[in-house]
Amino acid sequence: MKQTVIAVIGCGRIAQNAHFKAMAQMEGLRVKYACDLILEKAQLMKDTYEFVENAITDYAVALADPEVEAVWVLTPNYAHYTVTMDALRAGKHVLCEKPITINYELSCEMAKEANDRGLMLNIGVCNRYHKSVELLEEMVRNGELGNVYHVYCSFRSFRSIPGLGGPFTDKEQSGGGVLIDWGVHFFDLILYILGGAKLQNVTCDAYCEMAKDMKSYRYSSMWAEDTADVENGINNVDDFITGYIRTDKASISFNGAWAQNIDSKDMFIDFLGDKAGARLTYGKHFTLTKGDTLQTESLDYEIPNMYLKEDIAFIEAYQSGVKSRSHIDYVLESAKLLDTLYASAEIRKEITL
Repeated sequence: MKQTVIAVIGCGRIAQNAHFKAMAQMEGLRVKYACDLILEKAQLMKDTYEFVENAITDYAVALADPEVEAVWVLTPNYAHYTVTMDALRAGKHVLCEKPITINYELSCEMAKEANDRGLMLNIGVCNRYHKSVELLEEMVRNGELGNVYHVYCSFRSFRSIPGLGGPFTDKEQSGGGVLIDWGVHFFDLILYILGGAKLQNVTCDAYCEMAKDMKSYRYSSMWAEDTADVENGINNVDDFITGYIRTDKASISFNGAWAQNIDSKDMFIDFLGDKAGARLTYGKHFTLTKGDTLQTESLDYEIPNMYLKEDIAFIEAYQSGVKSRSHIDYVLESAKLLDTLYASAEIRKEITL
């Protein structure tokens, strides 16, 4: 990989826990600017990593620097659109974290802006670079599961609403709850494994039940607890969803819960084929059950850092001009699905696309 100069806009959790750690393993990378509205967060990245050169609060400084080739947009959901559009208009390639933005219409505008300007815009659908997903996609493509006719996915946890009362549970800032936070990963990897499945019909029910009274809500764990505001905040997003999707490849049924009164964490996806079936434990390995032998086997393989692979693929894509698997053009169907599921839940009817 040639030497490249980038800026990182947003130095919060996903930056600290994933991308900067991945960048530390890359050669020839200069992060000229680490930017965050809270200077201490950007400064922490500069103090932690020797390849980070400057800590700033105004991302316009980075966008105005002609040496900066690309930017990582790792801000909260609501800022994805504005920051990404500003970066594209400044002539920078962009890797924007998932979800693309808070709705499908704005996502399409981002795609058009990037393509009109001849710039690369990738989305942080990191699971497309997970070894298990790569292997399953290849097996489905090669027909090893036969006709994959149905997929079932579960992303359910026990009393674990993130940052209750803060940006995670404020629809204006987040765009939604468990569907847009967790569901985006599950549905995107499903559509990807199915070979770019196109939507046909969608129906969904969404519920905000578990913390209607935030002050009395009890929980087992809370991601981003430092952003919570149960005294004065907002909780108007889905904590449970369920529904059914028809595509041109397979049907999909699902249940998702940030919080449920079932003390269990069920994070898996079942791919049902007429030759074989596979159960993918989210973020881990999968088992394969073959119909001809009735045997279930667990494949043994290493799982490399998917964020590292994702970040390298983005740099290689904009340097070569060849779109990679996480280019926005290939992720828009996932964004459309999220919008359509929410629309179906709002009118409580099936929607045909």
